[in-house]
Amino acid sequence: MKLEGKTAIITGAGRDIGRACALRLAQEGANVVLNYYSSADGADSAVAEITSNGGRAVALQGDLNTQAGVDALVAKAVAEFGGVDILVNNTGGLIARRTIPEMSLEHWNAVMDLNLTSIFLMIKACLPHMSEGAIINLASQAGRDGGGPGSVAYAAAKGAVMTMTRGMAKEFGPNIRVNALCPGMIDTDFHNIHTKPEVRKIVENAAPMKRQGRPEDVANMVAFLATEESSFVTGANFDINGGMVMS
Repeated sequence: MKLEGKTAIITGAGRDIGRACALRLAQEGANVVLNYYSSADGADSAVAEITSNGGRAVALQGDLNTQAGVDALVAKAVAEFGGVDILVNNTGGLIARRTIPEMSLEHWNAVMDLNLTSIFLMIKACLPHMSEGAIINLASQAGRDGGGPGSVAYAAAKGAVMTMTRGMAKEFGPNIRVNALCPGMIDTDFHNIHTKPEVRKIVENAAPMKRQGRPEDVANMVAFLATEESSFVTGANFDINGGMVMS
């Protein structure tokens, strides 16, 4: 197991990509701390699955838009496992599709806080407990191509995550590596809520791989970036979209 003895925090880990990342890192031997906001059942069932397989995991509810939520999560990791080696920043979301004329300042700020400020707060809180390790940020294909209709704020936030990733890789090296993933059409509640089925089918047919991605596709890449197998990789933003967008 390539992460035995390491401790990983995964935010937004109660469902979909975050939950898959928690299970995958636990498979590699990591102690796992799962954050969730409202998906308690998914987080608790992931903890049960990990522990039943001999791993170590805990879950904690928290709002990572707040300093109190962030501090409690990091304190939980340190108290349970002694430190932090891996941080997977998966918290984020579109909230709602809004064009610029429709968009309020409150909506803009909410999207930025959820997708961008939460990452800043988590990284700042974890750094005192990370002498070395890996940070993996979840950006989006929208950060490259601007996203679909009504997702300018979301795309802008994810583009900023990509730029932050490059800057932090320079700032935190050589001991801490920072990379990001840019998922495209992944079969998650994000697209169940925000993308029409007919649009998803069009994307499937247009992609060279002829399918939507699975949360496990993303989790496998997270695991690679968390281990020493990627020890010379930092500051990169990786596309995971079945070839729909190539950078």
